[in-house]
Amino acid sequence: MTATLFRNARLVLPGEVLLGCLRTAGGRIAALDCGATGAPGGMDLDGDYLLPGLVELHTDNFERHLMPRPKVHWAEMPALLGHDAEIAAAGITTVFDALGVGEADTDSLRGAPWDRVLEAMDTAGARDLLRAEHHLHVRCELPAPNTVDLFAPFHGHPRLSLISLMDHTPGQRQWENLAQARIYYTGKKGWSHEKFERQVAHSATLQAQYAQPHRAYFVDYCRTHGIALASHDDTTAAHVAQAHAEGAALSEFPTTLAAARAAHERGLLTVMGGPNVVRGGSHSGNVAAAELARAGLLDILSSDYVPGSLLSAVMQLVQDQVLALHQAVATVTCNPARAAGMPDRGELTPGLRADLVQVHMAELPDGNRQAVVRGVWREGRRVL
Repeated sequence: MTATLFRNARLVLPGEVLLGCLRTAGGRIAALDCGATGAPGGMDLDGDYLLPGLVELHTDNFERHLMPRPKVHWAEMPALLGHDAEIAAAGITTVFDALGVGEADTDSLRGAPWDRVLEAMDTAGARDLLRAEHHLHVRCELPAPNTVDLFAPFHGHPRLSLISLMDHTPGQRQWENLAQARIYYTGKKGWSHEKFERQVAHSATLQAQYAQPHRAYFVDYCRTHGIALASHDDTTAAHVAQAHAEGAALSEFPTTLAAARAAHERGLLTVMGGPNVVRGGSHSGNVAAAELARAGLLDILSSDYVPGSLLSAVMQLVQDQVLALHQAVATVTCNPARAAGMPDRGELTPGLRADLVQVHMAELPDGNRQAVVRGVWREGRRVL
């Protein structure tokens, strides 16, 4: 790998933002220098920001490419490459593709086997077709009867790095508000109101039968295989206490301020959605991510269902004076990298991986500013 010099960049460092230069060599950050320079050679960023490559722990975007319309299945390799290109264009250099297992409807992605998808990921990785570094985050729907069976292809897979425990039974956690659940399922899923009522009753029956044994199975799997564990949609302090006792390191999308506070008290890192920040609140009627940030309870941002929301959310938090730029950037770089056990990335620090993003702040006619990704490098190699 050749050495590269980035000149006249606003370097977003762990504790500050400085105008300076950055040099890479051998896929690593070799040196940092403060101040503008007229030295020839290298790339003149002309005052653009230079950030560490973004680290994404939870995105459903691959599933969206695999099924772009309800019951419309897309070929695995084109779906993966389209997803990967979109991820890189958002400035993400390390991504945990969230794939859900467990659903009664076998025509859905989460109710069908994942073998061919994993084969496509293995082939693309072996042939160096991917711009970002891809890992697997398996989302396990605990009340579904087929969850354990559908998890089988992930056993021992080298990309499996994170498992989260989900329970979307209406009336609790994310769907504690049944009115919001009705809007979602009748709108996105196309259910009639009669079907919604039937499913609510059936879901309670499935939860009573399967949720606890499946939970025990996956908690044991994470312990015995050294896989990071995350809880999902914690609503109460009791939810957090259970997750902590099971060894969870992350509380994904806590739905209340009380749950987020309980997570911090027990040492769990909180993950909130970038779309929540950009939209100004949760689409499910739960706590706003910005509210957690103001309370010092936001550790990590996830793009969830919009890859571009990571960078947009960072800039929104800065524009609203909730966080300083280096603090907001940490929620999408060093914080998720540390949570994932990847200390070799996430900061502009000599010796770490040269995963870099060049961001230009464009002035719009309405007076607002828009962050635009102009270049992405992974281990010193330009991928966008």
